[in-house]
Amino acid sequence: MIYDTWQASKAMKSERKAILVTYPDEFTRQEAIGLTEAAGFEVAQVVIQKYLRRGEFGVGSGKAEEIKQIAAATGCKDIIVDEGLTSSQIYNLAKLTGQNVIDREKLILDIFASRATTTEAKLQVQLAELGYDMPRARQSVRLSVKGEKQGLSGKGEYAVDVRFRALKRRMTSIKEKLREAGQRRDLHSSQRQKLNIPLVSLVGYTSSGKTTLFNRLTNEDKEVASSPFTTLGTTARTVTLPDSTKILLTDTVGFISRLPTYMIEAFKSTLDDLNYADLVLLMVDVTEPSSDVAIKYDTCLNTLKGLNVSASKLIIILNKSDIASKVNVTETKHLVRDFPSTVISAERGYGTHVLKTLIRQNL
Repeated sequence: MIYDTWQASKAMKSERKAILVTYPDEFTRQEAIGLTEAAGFEVAQVVIQKYLRRGEFGVGSGKAEEIKQIAAATGCKDIIVDEGLTSSQIYNLAKLTGQNVIDREKLILDIFASRATTTEAKLQVQLAELGYDMPRARQSVRLSVKGEKQGLSGKGEYAVDVRFRALKRRMTSIKEKLREAGQRRDLHSSQRQKLNIPLVSLVGYTSSGKTTLFNRLTNEDKEVASSPFTTLGTTARTVTLPDSTKILLTDTVGFISRLPTYMIEAFKSTLDDLNYADLVLLMVDVTEPSSDVAIKYDTCLNTLKGLNVSASKLIIILNKSDIASKVNVTETKHLVRDFPSTVISAERGYGTHVLKTLIRQNL
């Protein structure tokens, strides 16, 4: 039996217990646990599986039966699979186990929906949800042909072509609203350029400390949390550098590994700000194991490349130096050696004056 029990030690526990099915490597496992808890679940048990996109259940038939037994033994009503599944795989696993099945993409969307506060962020989440629903609406045709009803309760029995057209109309409407928001942002950018105020954007893996640094540099009090995706919208504030130069600093949504293209596209109207930026400050958490730092750093670089952000704009910020080992800091410095970098503690304020000087030198 290839799974192990996750002993919850959090002071605050969710009322909803879930079985988490994830990959065997430690980085993926810990990230999946963090996402599950951020979505409001308590991980009752972790089931390890090498492949999560195969066959009728996403997992092997033997593993699916094992998950069914665990659900019965633990009383868990939710099964979270750390991978994007087809609607057929979700349906088949839910039917076999008799429990609610949530895949990785739906889990992230649920976190997005709970964290979105601005009108634009809510629109972006809705667009991402439609990106999730569209291919699954097509797949549900196969279930209806077989006489199956989508979902355990039989809800969702509808003419799929009508549903699909409705999804497309709604997607078009949301894209138009986001396009209008983008036009307003372009206007603000033009006004900023006329005032000759440089734009500096904070980016990084989710929970790397972007918002903590943003608060430190701007004297703001934005919500800070260790759970993923606390920030979804973009916030901009003025910061004064040591030579009295003023810049506009922005903080936006964090990156994460294995984020589907349609989710990135949904937030593209916000992330496009990075192309207007004079400098992009990439935050790196140096407290984590070097292998994890490397994975997150590569994820960020690849995401920025996909957004067509020029590498010449990058400054790397090695954050949380107050609690990081010297070995970690040294190894991370070597990892980011191709770019200008500096070491700080956003929480304590260490190194922020040097950071401001580095920003000024690179503008």
